[in-house]
Amino acid sequence: MRRVTLFVNGTSRNGKVVAVYGTLSDLLTLASNKLGLRACNLYNGKGGLIDDIALIRDDDVLYVSEGDAFIDPHSEDKMSDDISGSHTDWLTLNIGGRLFTTTRSTLVSKEPDSMLAHMFGEKDVWGNKQDERGAFLIDRSPEYFEPILNYLRHGQIIINDGINLLGVLEEARFFGIEQLAEQLEVAIKGLNFSGADLSRLDLRYINFKMANLSRCNLTYANLCCSNLERADLSGANLDGANLQGVKMLCSNAEGASLKGCNFEDPSGLKANLEGANLKGVDMEGSQMTGINLRVATLKNAKLKNCNLRGATLAGTDLENCDLSGCDLQEANLRGSNVKGAIFEEMLTPLHMSQSVR
Repeated sequence: MRRVTLFVNGTSRNGKVVAVYGTLSDLLTLASNKLGLRACNLYNGKGGLIDDIALIRDDDVLYVSEGDAFIDPHSEDKMSDDISGSHTDWLTLNIGGRLFTTTRSTLVSKEPDSMLAHMFGEKDVWGNKQDERGAFLIDRSPEYFEPILNYLRHGQIIINDGINLLGVLEEARFFGIEQLAEQLEVAIKGLNFSGADLSRLDLRYINFKMANLSRCNLTYANLCCSNLERADLSGANLDGANLQGVKMLCSNAEGASLKGCNFEDPSGLKANLEGANLKGVDMEGSQMTGINLRVATLKNAKLKNCNLRGATLAGTDLENCDLSGCDLQEANLRGSNVKGAIFEEMLTPLHMSQSVR
């Protein structure tokens, strides 16, 4: 019986000792299972390609590749960093299971204050975790990271079809690529997101002023303090969204669904929907303490079991609005139109002084 030590091509860490049986194809299959890759080629320590099982000797050290050429595992050790810190050595990142190979200087030079620059500016300062192939592990989305890496390489924003621009913006913010984040925010402003799936995305503080978000899927999205002034949200689904401190002045959300939304900010920052068109919206079960709905239109809207404590509803059109089960304690309804509105099972009494009409 022969045994060999297998390493991933280009590395000399985390080797696997295996027994050699059968054919070369059998050994490649075993290498794939042991090293977690699609083994195609075997090389000896001098870079020679092994094409016959008979060439393998007991206690050989072999390097396994997925079809790429031999990489000397000692090449990285031979490369030195000068005292000034201008690192030019190559490294591999494992972003969400996908490998990206780049240079240390690419990650450091363009955005020296970014998270990536701090992680890789000096070797092992952050104690970065590595996988069995020596790639640095980062638990983020690979499809959103690729445009960021290309931006660091050549300074241009290039985003392929099908890649969500908002997702790239969130990754740019996470990694602290501030110049890229600013350019993406400008690019997003005024774009047409009609019918797009933006569910569960972190969209905090984004400027969507006058954007087209009609029929958009924004369920469980985090829109805290985002600007939706004059945005078109007609027919959109925002069920379960976080809308703390959101600005929706004069926005059009006719026919939208906002069930179970949270407009209530514990810090006291109030959501502003003044003058918004909310005809026929479904806001059942939403938390709206202190919300500003002044002169908004909520005709035929469903606000069952909503928390509207201290809400501003002055001059609001509440005609045929279902407010059953709502908490309207200290809400201001002066001058509001409550014709045909349903106030059944109110949690707190509604005083006539709160509403003139």
